[in-house]
Amino acid sequence: MMVACLERFVHENDTEKLSENEDADATVSLFRGLELQGRIDYGSPAIASKDFGGIRFAKPFAVVRPAGCQDVARVVRATGRSSNLTVAARGNGHSINGQAMADGGIVVDMRSMEDDAIQVVRLDGAVYADVGGGALWEDVLKRCVSCYGMAPRSWTDYLGLTVGGTLSNAGVSGQTFRYGPQTANVTELEVITGKGDAVVCSENLNSELFFGVLGGLGQFGIITRARVLLQPAPDMVKWIRVVYAEFGEFSGDAEYLVTRPEGETFDYVEGFAFVNSDDPVNGWPSVPLDLTQFFDPTHIPTTAGPLLYCLEVALHYRSVDNPSTIDTLVERMLGRLRFCERLRFQVDLSYVEFLLRVKQAEEHAKLNGIWDAPHPWLNLFVSARDVAAFDRTVFKKILKRGVGGPMLVYPMLRNKWDDRTSVVLPEGEIFYLVALLRFNPSFPKGPAVEELVAQNQEIICCCRDNAFDFKLYLPHYTSQHEWKHHFGNQWSRFVDRKASFDPMAILAPGQNIFSRNPPS
Repeated sequence: MMVACLERFVHENDTEKLSENEDADATVSLFRGLELQGRIDYGSPAIASKDFGGIRFAKPFAVVRPAGCQDVARVVRATGRSSNLTVAARGNGHSINGQAMADGGIVVDMRSMEDDAIQVVRLDGAVYADVGGGALWEDVLKRCVSCYGMAPRSWTDYLGLTVGGTLSNAGVSGQTFRYGPQTANVTELEVITGKGDAVVCSENLNSELFFGVLGGLGQFGIITRARVLLQPAPDMVKWIRVVYAEFGEFSGDAEYLVTRPEGETFDYVEGFAFVNSDDPVNGWPSVPLDLTQFFDPTHIPTTAGPLLYCLEVALHYRSVDNPSTIDTLVERMLGRLRFCERLRFQVDLSYVEFLLRVKQAEEHAKLNGIWDAPHPWLNLFVSARDVAAFDRTVFKKILKRGVGGPMLVYPMLRNKWDDRTSVVLPEGEIFYLVALLRFNPSFPKGPAVEELVAQNQEIICCCRDNAFDFKLYLPHYTSQHEWKHHFGNQWSRFVDRKASFDPMAILAPGQNIFSRNPPS
């Protein structure tokens, strides 16, 4: 063990950013002498002051780069001895509304723990990966497939996210209809609570903490390790997109696929709405899967409106499987669907390439500067009961010109989610993810971010005015009243868990749910 390295002195302009009730020297003294394996950076690097959303900025007092879970525990305990410091765990900085920020507080850089080994273990006939909370899912994928021929069952579309980050929300993608979200595919966690305790928890051990942390928005603990269920990884994927002119046919076929038993449907089901035009970002060119494919608009029915819909599916197979057998299976599953003839696109690629498909889009966005532009994304869960009305009032009216990026819309099954976790869902057995993933250039080349944020609010107000059954996913609210409404009848359980595991409200201040309490 070694004394934490105090890399930079606190300058006068840094102390001014500290809360008026906290003296900078006193704050530094809280952490001086902590036997950390990692280090503390009192310079508030700019990267910790912003996130992928690019909408909010908050300068922390210090950034901690822990080497392990005990470093995190010591920092949280030291923070608890202050009157108003808070702690935010930061993964890969992919939050949208400052959820991983701590204004004048402490940001814990979970990526500094990324060197923790990914260990595969076998218990009671099942195979799991023990991974650090700061590990990226893309690294978990590569290690598990290349070294063990295994892979997690449930994913997100973009894998440049940390394990702890997605488990603190839910983690959804096209496999969710079958296996549930990522929160349903872990069996054990190591968590640092708001009291600074390192606790191992599972369904049968410290279960209230286990289920509270899953989807708990970082309010009850910082995930430092997760045990993730694995299955044999397929070799190849047949990736297919088919186009619809009518939302009812699109949603009906999507719901049909996600409710069929395994073996009678695809392994991945997603979908998106797109503009019925030649717009290179929002329109027809966004559908083909490679540069050799062409979207021929003459095959669009004349009855089509301003938007079209794409159902995206994928089938896993082994490299030793007979190609004709796979093709026959695909044709049988597609045969019942009502998509537009001759508007079908497909490619075959490796399983790892398929799961890393968004990586190419990331690299392109970084080259043209869009990756660093603001991303005022909006994610909602909308009940199947109201999704057709959502299409009429939101997609076809508010968003009829697109959002400068994907407008995902696809169904999931409530029975694949565990209601003991902190995630809140709409009512009904089937609900849809709607994700508006804007990739607009920065103003003035693109729209002002204030306009896009206002459009998000217009959509939320539309949902409320029409009494749609919906919940925000990756939610952001500015008042506790709104949070109470979000959680509904689960609010009291959420408050009780906060009182049990983070009574001083030290953790995740960027969520704006609870106010910091002084030590008793």
